Amino acid sequence: MREFHSPALVPADPGASIPSMLADRLARDPRGVFAERQTGFGGAWQPVTVQAFVAEVTAVAKGLVASGVQPGDRVAIMSRTRYEWTLVDFAVWAAGGVGVPVYETSSAEQVRWIASDAGVRTAVVETPAHAAVVAQVRDDLPDLTEVLVLDEGALTTLVQRGADVTDEEVERRWRATRAADLATVIYTSGTTGRPKGVELTHGNFVELTRNGAVGLAEVVSTPTSRTLLFMPLAHVFARFIEVLCVTSGAVLGHTPDTRNLLPDLASFRPTFVLAVPRVFEKVYNAAEQKAGTGARLRLFRWAAKVAIAHSRARDTAGGPSAALTAQHRLAGALVHKRLREALGGRAEYAVSGGAPLGERLGHFYRGIGVHVLEGYGLTETSAATAVNRPELTKIGTVGPAYPGTALRVDDDGAIWVQGPHVFRGYRNQPEATAEALVDGWFRTGDLGTLDEDGYLRITGRSKEIIVTAGGKNVAPAVLEDRLRGHPLVSQVVVVGDQRPFIGALVTLDAEMLPGWLTTHGLPPMDVVAASTHPQVLEALDRAVDRANEAVSRAESIRKIRVLTTDFTEANGYLTPSLKVKRAKVLADLAADVDALYVDTRH
Repeated sequence: MREFHSPALVPADPGASIPSMLADRLARDPRGVFAERQTGFGGAWQPVTVQAFVAEVTAVAKGLVASGVQPGDRVAIMSRTRYEWTLVDFAVWAAGGVGVPVYETSSAEQVRWIASDAGVRTAVVETPAHAAVVAQVRDDLPDLTEVLVLDEGALTTLVQRGADVTDEEVERRWRATRAADLATVIYTSGTTGRPKGVELTHGNFVELTRNGAVGLAEVVSTPTSRTLLFMPLAHVFARFIEVLCVTSGAVLGHTPDTRNLLPDLASFRPTFVLAVPRVFEKVYNAAEQKAGTGARLRLFRWAAKVAIAHSRARDTAGGPSAALTAQHRLAGALVHKRLREALGGRAEYAVSGGAPLGERLGHFYRGIGVHVLEGYGLTETSAATAVNRPELTKIGTVGPAYPGTALRVDDDGAIWVQGPHVFRGYRNQPEATAEALVDGWFRTGDLGTLDEDGYLRITGRSKEIIVTAGGKNVAPAVLEDRLRGHPLVSQVVVVGDQRPFIGALVTLDAEMLPGWLTTHGLPPMDVVAASTHPQVLEALDRAVDRANEAVSRAESIRKIRVLTTDFTEANGYLTPSLKVKRAKVLADLAADVDALYVDTRH
């Protein structure tokens, strides 16, 4: 067993809450900019001072009080990532309430389960379409008294309704909130079964963000720090960041539509960006595709190779050679600068979480001048529980324990976490809570290793370990992550439990396919045609060979089956946080898995 602790950088405060942190920020920096709002589609970004934000929060909180929201009442928020999401979130906390995020893509059945299990009293949704989803299950939600629609003037209604509520009543409520009080119930999107409600306290967020503002100061706490949120605020990672910006002073922006992400990044110009690995893969693949063919494509690939080599050399004793340094300088002027501009031109750091990024991409981004800090966390740990540091990054790891927390890897390779950021339990599920929280430690369900410096490397999830018929234990994540890096590949599910060898189900990326076909001199075709085209299959076979370089022969993928339908959130095979629902895929596509083993020559 190996265990590492990172000391807390700030003393714990049992009287602190998220609203009290906002009050502290107001007291020391009333005219500082808390956020910037975009005016209209593609419009300019307008600053919102801390003073102005607190005034809006108070006015909306008064409306919630007037609407009958009592301390401890649950208020659901169902919306895309936008400024109003953050405003309502802080208003709920100011009124003493508990926010319950709901993904804006959730089905009526998912809404019914979350709202009933949490006991939601009031729901704030973005659009009439969201209200219609809630209406489908309204009869099953006796506790739900009101549904307010942002696009139909919900905030104006609340402000007008709360006109007679005093500022002192709102202040009385938030001052009565302590660190141990419930702040939110976040329902894990869940790759299997019904989502569990993770209960996070004000103290979970307070301790995590206060330590983060100091421990990652050069990323999030400089006078110029700013970030653009495009991840769903229903996800704990984005929620953590909105609270972190209160403490760190970083300017917060929101963009609701990732189809406009590149223009919004260009106009907002963040200094640090936050995303899941799939976003970083897409940016790389899109840049390669944009390079086209011939000399431009060869230039891009040379520049990418130089970036990766230069980054790798930085981790060696001698560092980059003079020749490599010269090549890197030239590649920077010709290619790397344009790639940085795709992220807004000012991004020095990128924080990646949610799944392993992969060493190739980590070195590529660092090589072009964007330092990727890969981290690890779960909803149950209020987001980050390990993260690489700017002063010492080990690419391929998720860093050491976050300040104030501890990591343990037991003799079976299971990862355990301890610290003030660990949740208090699963809502209405005492047995699941007792199974997850043991002697003050949280059993994550993930597998990993800790090196001599306490840096954690994720090797897989204990529930996803494949045991072949030959008795070989295989963690699918490393193969899936490497294979998914190919431009043609959208999703991968590695299979082989109790089978003679490892195989994989592969889906094609419909967005990247046209460009790939063009650059390879092939005629246009749809995903169905591409799934059987010899040159496409040859390219995928080469990608499999490269993925297999990371594992032993017994763990390598021997056969793949290309599917004609992608895994998406809409068809139920992806969670809102873009994780594959492995159990559902294996159940629904059992015939495709069986087909891999019909002919056992491999």
